[in-house]
Amino acid sequence: MKARHKRLGIVIVALAALGLATFLVLNALEGNLSYFFSPTEVADGKAPPNHVFRLGGLVEAGSVTREQGSLTVNFVVTDMAKSITVAYSGILPDLFAEGQGVIAQGRLGPDNVFVAEEVLAKHDETYMPPEVASALESAGKMGERHPGSKPL
Repeated sequence: MKARHKRLGIVIVALAALGLATFLVLNALEGNLSYFFSPTEVADGKAPPNHVFRLGGLVEAGSVTREQGSLTVNFVVTDMAKSITVAYSGILPDLFAEGQGVIAQGRLGPDNVFVAEEVLAKHDETYMPPEVASALESAGKMGERHPGSKPL
């Protein structure tokens, strides 16, 4: 076998190994991606079924209900255009409040209720997660608040 053929064989094996490694890394990362969707996008069916994603918006005033004797909390997240009901079982962040920005991570259930695994709340009076702000801005509702919520 000529040296030229040996080098070609080594290059082909190296490229195949690199391609396989790239495929495995990208496949592993895909399972960890968590996309952000607004309530309007989720209601329009743009959110992936059976996949974890983030839902962000404002907690609708008067929508928070707690199940008696459990840690399950139901609330409605809105972007002022459409709303999605969220069910969360656990302790909510201290800064969670009606009329405030929130991001919930979880999956959409078969009954179109978003089942959250994690709930994140804003950290001060003026902060709003960038994803929530852009979703509200694109809906033309930035600056509007729910009745009964704290002023901006």
